[in-house]
Amino acid sequence: MSVDIIKVSDEYAVSAQITASDIEAIVASGAKSLVCSRPDGEANDQPTFTEIEAVAREAGLEVAHVPVISGKVNEQNVDDFLAVVEKLEKPIHAYCRTGTRSMTLWTLYQRRLGVPDDELLARAQACGYDLSEVLAAKGRTASAGGPGHRRDHYDIVIVGAGAAGIAVASSLMARTQDLAIAIIDPAAVHYYQPGWTMVGAGVFTQQETVKTTASLIPRGVTWIQAAVGDLEPDQNRVLLEDARPVYYDRLIVAPGIKLDWNGIEGLVETLGDNGVTSNYRFDLAPYTWELVSELRSGRAVFTQPPMPIKCAGAPQKAVYMSSDHWKRSGCLNNIDIAFYNAGQVLFGVKEYVPALMSYMESYGVDLNFGKRLVRVDGPGRTAWFETQNADGETVEESTRFDMIHVVPPQTAPDFVRASPLADEAGWVDVDQNTLQHRRYENVWGLGDAMNAPNAKTAAAARMQAPIVANNLLQDIGKARGVAHYNGYGSCPLTVERGKIVLAEFGYGGKLLPSFPRWLINGEKPSRLAWILKEKILPPVYWKAMLRGREWMVEPERSKPGASAA
Repeated sequence: MSVDIIKVSDEYAVSAQITASDIEAIVASGAKSLVCSRPDGEANDQPTFTEIEAVAREAGLEVAHVPVISGKVNEQNVDDFLAVVEKLEKPIHAYCRTGTRSMTLWTLYQRRLGVPDDELLARAQACGYDLSEVLAAKGRTASAGGPGHRRDHYDIVIVGAGAAGIAVASSLMARTQDLAIAIIDPAAVHYYQPGWTMVGAGVFTQQETVKTTASLIPRGVTWIQAAVGDLEPDQNRVLLEDARPVYYDRLIVAPGIKLDWNGIEGLVETLGDNGVTSNYRFDLAPYTWELVSELRSGRAVFTQPPMPIKCAGAPQKAVYMSSDHWKRSGCLNNIDIAFYNAGQVLFGVKEYVPALMSYMESYGVDLNFGKRLVRVDGPGRTAWFETQNADGETVEESTRFDMIHVVPPQTAPDFVRASPLADEAGWVDVDQNTLQHRRYENVWGLGDAMNAPNAKTAAAARMQAPIVANNLLQDIGKARGVAHYNGYGSCPLTVERGKIVLAEFGYGGKLLPSFPRWLINGEKPSRLAWILKEKILPPVYWKAMLRGREWMVEPERSKPGASAA
């Protein structure tokens, strides 16, 4: 799909997120300069500014970065934008996730030049953007707020249309049809992220892991295709990035996790090049397979950042699947394989460690614990790790590589961390049993952004969705009994092509197997578990989890009136 360029004036155009392949079309449109208004790391499929910058400069464009947090355009942002615009050659093409921030910056800049609000609003509307609330919030017109100004009100608002958000929407719709429900998410596509490890191993194709968001929104649910700017639970509203308020009676927060690519020095400058890759990004998983399939000798490095991270087993899955390919190709003995883990153990549930260690040993993997990746020099093929020496002093050590698979540090999304819903670490603060917010009784959380001490996996979200649906409906008198979450999560550890160690566990590392040991013993590598991962789980995800069909995840409930503690 080519970039949709919206001409705002003779000197300025905007668009939603671009890729490097869109630069040619932007140059053909007449643009002389490129401005990115989006911070890196807002979405898992988002190319970094550095990646775009390199291609744009090569094409002859001047380039600038004026990053704005979604929904939080301030006067300093406008100052920065003004300084950039006045020095860049015109016409300028600006982009962000949806184009809203780029349009907002131009509008507020024009207001400073004395252009009347009505003219600015008309121009924005003609371009497909409603900035009335933005201008109102900046004090030039009547301010928004209060019930008399409500444009949108729903019984339930869900933030996020990822695995958790769509699953809980479907679970709600499976239980009741008489509530007004909205999902807020700007993304036009939805990813089956557990499949990216298999893409990086040459088992799945990219196309098998992606569908349009529109095709997955449950019938009867309103999709608000916009980014969240702010969460305001004291006002029972969500502010969109264009400052529009969306009011709710009850809120479900499920926005997923943020990958902090900039948390490792030099990484964004070399991702997708110089042998530097990651299965944690949709567009890079095929590059992982390219590197693995072409490497016949040399040094392969795999990393894991500090917890918490999405699917804690995924970093080592890349080790196993790559090593297995090299073994099958007859070149394993020619490749020096190293796994650098910022943690102190191979896996957090001890029962699965023996099987995993046996594979690490059979592949000849050099295991390094307590070593956190802090810097990458792609052209120099060198990585640096922070660790502690024998005296307890923090030091850095380096290693060379021919390929390196990097897993970035991970946090809750910025708008969550900045909201009253966050705990001290920035995660949505919920009761780990009921998944209801600890301070705001009309708010629930599930998925990767909440702080319950469970594994951040799609399998966990699948279990959480009917629990949240039940408990929210119980709260409004449409269900009986409080459902309890036991911390269930699953991590199918692909130790070789055709075999998986199926780790299933809950709070405190308690084993929670879904199948009898005679069928699948999760502590041992299993061919049946591989079939489950390759053939059964993808359709379960698309056709059951996201459709409200709760196969094997029926929530356990307390008796009506019993304590939820």
